[in-house]
Amino acid sequence: MHGNNRGFTLAELLVAMAISGVVMTAVYATYQSQQKAYVAQEEVAAMQQRIRAAMYYMTRQIEEAGCNPAGNKTNPPRILTAASDKIEFTADVRGDTFGSRPDGKTDDPYEHVTYSLYKSDGIQKLGVKSSENATNQPVVEYVDALNFVYLDANGNVTTTLKNIRSVQITLVVRAEREDRDYVNNAAYQNKQGDTVLPAQNDHYRRRAASVQILCRNLGL
Repeated sequence: MHGNNRGFTLAELLVAMAISGVVMTAVYATYQSQQKAYVAQEEVAAMQQRIRAAMYYMTRQIEEAGCNPAGNKTNPPRILTAASDKIEFTADVRGDTFGSRPDGKTDDPYEHVTYSLYKSDGIQKLGVKSSENATNQPVVEYVDALNFVYLDANGNVTTTLKNIRSVQITLVVRAEREDRDYVNNAAYQNKQGDTVLPAQNDHYRRRAASVQILCRNLGL
């Protein structure tokens, strides 16, 4: 008896290789798609975390604008600058050290506060100054837009410093990395419906958030 030693023909090998190639291509395409989706989700989560932290940080401090428990009449705490891209204000919230009682002055740490955008290492950031002559410290990176709108006691937009009672903030942050398979053609607006960042038509994902802060110490 003779065994079957025929083996595979060249045609059969070519067919098997072709099928294997198709399967491997499909597996790689699926893996690549899942990997891109995972990276995109990570970017979105990071943006959401950055924007929430920035809003929380600004809200807590801007709420204190005008805080004047010692009743300083000579140079009372107040909003000093109310620009669309910058806010500067004073508050008497402590003495010379953290935890001490307000002392009627606004020259202690984080009693003369400024929020604005600045660039460092080619990255645009939301910065905070803790005193009048301090340098910017980063709050959050990769910020494309920062917008302030100031409202009076009736909820109307005002540019008069003494009439400000609340502040609307809109912040737009972007992902750190581009996604060449994604095009962002969205425009971003503040609570008034005004565009704070026109469509960039680029490959960066972005997230925006708006909040209105009641400055309960103003107008007292």
